[in-house]
Amino acid sequence: MAPLALQHFPKAQSEFKPPLIANENAFLGDIVSSEQNDKVAPISGGIYRLEKGTPLVYEYTYHEIKLIIDGHFYISDEAGNKVKAEKGDVFYFPKGSKITFATDDFGVGFFVGQRKEGGA
Repeated sequence: MAPLALQHFPKAQSEFKPPLIANENAFLGDIVSSEQNDKVAPISGGIYRLEKGTPLVYEYTYHEIKLIIDGHFYISDEAGNKVKAEKGDVFYFPKGSKITFATDDFGVGFFVGQRKEGGA
């Protein structure tokens, strides 16, 4: 069996432009996925960007971890938690959680979700 090679995505934070996924202002795109090497429990990572406008309400069908890398979000859940998420903050969204993302400017996060590529 040949050794597995690492993958490198230079300047992904600044050069990758995620596609529009919802409303007029919510963008998300996978950059990498382990699906090729792990069919049972793949993980996918990429960029989420929200611009000022309609809040995004998202119900997670998988576990996700998100690192805020630029701007800020106002994040809330059905349990009553509300947080101003800023650069450097890390969040865990469990499968089944319903999360609302909003911003009065823009926010960008890097996510890793326990799902197949394109499964958001």
